[in-house]
Formats: sequence, C-alpha cells, structure tokens
Amino acid sequence: MTDDTIFGKIIRREIPADIVHEDEHLIAFRDIAPQAPVHVLFVPKTPVATLNDLQSSQADIIGRLALAAAKYARQQGFAEDGYRIVMNCNEHGGQTVFQIHMHLLAGAPLGRFGTPQRVADAG
Repeated sequence: MTDDTIFGKIIRREIPADIVHEDEHLIAFRDIAPQAPVHVLFVPKTPVATLNDLQSSQADIIGRLALAAAKYARQQGFAEDGYRIVMNCNEHGGQTVFQIHMHLLAGAPLGRFGTPQRVADAG
C-alpha cells in the first residue's frame, strides 16, 4: 500500500520532515539527502505508487506538483536562475519510495552530466 511509505508517514505526521509547503492536495519538504543546494520533494496526498500506475483521470496530480514546484521556485527567488524537476519511475529509473513524487533541484548550475553540482564544486 503506497500510503504506508515514508511519505505517507510524513503526510500523517508520524515522522518529522522540514515541510516547506502543504495544501489539500500535496505536501512539499526538504530532501534528507540533498543532491543540490535546494532539493525539495513534492508529494501528492493521493497514494499512487509509480507513474505507470497513474490513471488518465489523475493527470491533475502531476499538474499540481509542477505548479507547486514552480510557485516555490518563484517564492524562493531562484526561478529566473533556473531549476530542474525530476520524477523517477521504478527501480531502474531511480525510484526508491513507491509513492509518486517530484524532485525540485536548484541553487547551482547543472554539471557536465546533467546532475546538479554540489555547493563546494560550484564555488
């Protein structure tokens, strides 16, 4: 059951998280193992394990995640500099928590291989 993931536990406040945004549809919090100076996860409150499980009637979920990420980027002042949003699907795609979610990565230029440079490297 996808609502029993670590993200479900964060949504239910069973475990702590550094929450930066929440509304009736989604929650956003800082990643505990950031891959960029800014690394925020946007998670829908509707449990869906992977993009493969998303139904066409649920397309609004992805739109809400993307709009919330863009709004957060504008509010934090890095939208004009740029940011990346990423969704992983299944094990080979890098998904480790089986509840769809969107990563927002920002705060440093993208590296040579398409990954954000670490703060120390960008320096």
